[in-house]
Amino acid sequence: MNYKHISCILLLLLFAAHPSFAQTNRRVYPIAFYNLENLYDAVKDSSINDDEFTPKGANTWTEAKYQQKIKNMARAIRAIGSPSSNLGPIALGVAEIENRRVLEDLTRDPQLRELGLKIVHHDSPDRRGVDVGFLYNPEFFTPFNDRVHPFNLPENPGFKTRDQLLVSGTIAGDTVHIIVNHWPSRYGNKSSELREFAASITKGICDSLYRENPEAKIIIMGDLNDDPKDKSVKDVLQAKKNPQDVPTQGLFNTMWKFYDKGIGSLGYQGQWNLFDQIIISRPLLDNKNKGLRFVKAEIFNRDFLVQQEGRNKGYPHRTFSGGVFINGYSDHFPTLIYLVK
Repeated sequence: MNYKHISCILLLLLFAAHPSFAQTNRRVYPIAFYNLENLYDAVKDSSINDDEFTPKGANTWTEAKYQQKIKNMARAIRAIGSPSSNLGPIALGVAEIENRRVLEDLTRDPQLRELGLKIVHHDSPDRRGVDVGFLYNPEFFTPFNDRVHPFNLPENPGFKTRDQLLVSGTIAGDTVHIIVNHWPSRYGNKSSELREFAASITKGICDSLYRENPEAKIIIMGDLNDDPKDKSVKDVLQAKKNPQDVPTQGLFNTMWKFYDKGIGSLGYQGQWNLFDQIIISRPLLDNKNKGLRFVKAEIFNRDFLVQQEGRNKGYPHRTFSGGVFINGYSDHFPTLIYLVK
């Protein structure tokens, strides 16, 4: 190995270890996902079932609590992926948001306002009114197309859940396709079948993008309500644990190594799960090209996002505990990847 090769490796390690330094030089790009845990405004919407998040509802969800939640989420987002420069991720998929208004309030918070974050949002048919959405920093990400892929299960047409959001754009001149997900929750005896169908939708999107361009750079992110080893992710989506096992036009699960180590993004009754996953297409693993490529993944579990006491000590510091507002963040940790060019 010659001096030039050694220098390149050292530079890459420096960027991976110090993303904020690299981001300033527009070399490393943090891309994240965050379930914002029921980010509802305090206004009753008669078109959805949001009663519990109103002043007279079960959570006595007032404007003051809503504004505090906005403040907390803005703090968390600003910190993701940039411990020194504090610029936040260049692109962020989000889940459990009520509408576009909450994203507008979030991006207008003083902690995020100067970043000038832009919004991609479509209303979903979910009965509780929760949607997925997408925020991006226009200095680094330029979208050119977005569309939703609905969940239409032929044998159960009455079932309503979140659409999948596909946002296509450019980062440092490279085209990237980002799919934001929030698959059906775990309830009932057959809920796994619903997530497997959701996985088939995501797989279909990927296959279509690959047909258009065999070198398509795809990022799948979301609260999948399944772990990396579960059938929906491992078998239907066919997301692999190890980079060397990813076939041509295949997918790599950047989060599986954390799961094997017992590190999760949410916890319940003494057990960790890693529902919040980021999965990438094979071209982002290619170290030979001069374009964007994956360098590392992270579960963003900083101390201020962790419950420090009580029965949920060590778990994400959530908004409510036992029905009581505890002024937390979310019951999920954010997850992210770093791309380098």
